[in-house]
Amino acid sequence: MKEEIITSGRMNPYIDPHLNIWHWQIPLYLFLGGLAAGILFFAALYTIQGKQDKYRTAVKIAPFITPFILIIGLIALFWDLKHKLYFWQLYTTIRFESPMSWGAWTLMVVTPLSFIWCALNIKVIFPDWDWKFQWVKEVEAFFRRNILVISWILLIFSLILGVYTGILFSAFNARPLWNTSILGPLFLASGLSAGAAAIVLLSKDHFERVQMAKIDLIIIAVELFLIIHMFMGFLASTQVQIDAANLFLGGPYTTPFWLFVVMLGMVFPAILEILELRGYKMPHYIAPILVMFGSLMLRFIIAYAGQESRWLY
Repeated sequence: MKEEIITSGRMNPYIDPHLNIWHWQIPLYLFLGGLAAGILFFAALYTIQGKQDKYRTAVKIAPFITPFILIIGLIALFWDLKHKLYFWQLYTTIRFESPMSWGAWTLMVVTPLSFIWCALNIKVIFPDWDWKFQWVKEVEAFFRRNILVISWILLIFSLILGVYTGILFSAFNARPLWNTSILGPLFLASGLSAGAAAIVLLSKDHFERVQMAKIDLIIIAVELFLIIHMFMGFLASTQVQIDAANLFLGGPYTTPFWLFVVMLGMVFPAILEILELRGYKMPHYIAPILVMFGSLMLRFIIAYAGQESRWLY
């Protein structure tokens, strides 16, 4: 019998390298964009429904943080760009098949509207505020007369912004973990949950906190359903997507995902909210902080795990 020894360099992990091209700036930007989308969605929704006074924090106070977090997110996105001086070229065309184009134009709409929304409610924070210039007062009066139109635009574009944060990943077919239509709805639900949690955290009104906690419970249930459905889809698909699912089912991302995202970010806050709704005295700030932490960790883990999933064997 003639024996042959075959030596292959493919056993070396550096032969098929793990190319990590999206770093912490991208998941941070996606989290802040989703959080802003969630807050602005509820502000617009309750304004359309005429519930501004019942949900005062959601409509008039919480939106004040959205311009700041949107700016921080845009700075993180700009930081990640390789050719920073050419970012303006995103606005020279509209490409409906490009998630980047959708995101750029959506932010172009949402960001100035968030400033306008704050300007219309600035007297809630600063009662003695005076715009001084007559033309500014006339502009404010114009926007106030058209608040329902602004609310509808903000409602639609906040939903687009929330979905876009997931579609930005799912459009990359070369990464099996990201190549699923579930990411768009999942990131939207996560952003709405984070937005509801931020309102609970900022509100001092018991009725408003209770109602937003109930909404958050429903959204958390939707998130858990989407996560289960996503993994069921992976396990019933091709081998590369099964391998992508295994990153979370016994692989290196098992503990971070199921502990930080599912347990601490969804299940435990849901238990705390249920206990509070049943009349138990619970610190109201723990659950919303955990929800936002879980929303942040979801983006980071999906971003890094997705870059490790691949089509190579």
